[in-house]
Amino acid sequence: MEFTELVHTRKSVRGYKSDPVPRAVIDEIIALAKGAPSSMNTQPWHVHVLTGAPLDEVRRRNMEEMIAGAKPQRDIHTHGPYEGEHRRRQVEIAVKLFGAMGIERHDKERRQDWVLRGFRQFDAPVSLVLTYDRSLDPGATCHFDLGALSYGIVLAAWDRGLGTVVNGQGITRSDIVREVAGIPEDEVIMTCIAMGYPDEDFSANTVKSDREPNDAFVHYVGFDD
Repeated sequence: MEFTELVHTRKSVRGYKSDPVPRAVIDEIIALAKGAPSSMNTQPWHVHVLTGAPLDEVRRRNMEEMIAGAKPQRDIHTHGPYEGEHRRRQVEIAVKLFGAMGIERHDKERRQDWVLRGFRQFDAPVSLVLTYDRSLDPGATCHFDLGALSYGIVLAAWDRGLGTVVNGQGITRSDIVREVAGIPEDEVIMTCIAMGYPDEDFSANTVKSDREPNDAFVHYVGFDD
């Protein structure tokens, strides 16, 4: 696609076909995404790509732990509940998704099932687990770098007919992910990206989140107009 079309059409995908994604295609996507900028050219990222039985094990154990009420064990520090404008935007996309799926506000069972889908990485056939070198902690700079890599991955995937969703729920139990994927202790698990061919019959895949107008967050300084 042309870049503008690529950016404007890309959306998060939360329902996937079971078709496997060829390793060569994933490797091509990562090869493109690694052109992302990084601080001082440090390229601090590692990508662990899971599919098949290992991914199924991560999914199952992650979901079982959450159902049992286990506490999250993430490698990175995360904020508390969203508030203010951030909470408003979070609610807006949830309302859209639940509306598309026909999930009523009082339907606790289906709402809970939706949450568990997130812990299962939306049943995508591939998960890319993004990590960085622990020696770089505290990691604000390399977090930025991995964000750039993530965006490169989701755009390159979309250009090849693959859907993605950046899915922090998938690494809620980083200890499980580390064990199954064989991720060394000197790497910090930051997030994961679910990937696969979009299921066009899955209602939530019709949803695209809105973006704020530029004047809501852009501050120009020194311009004549």
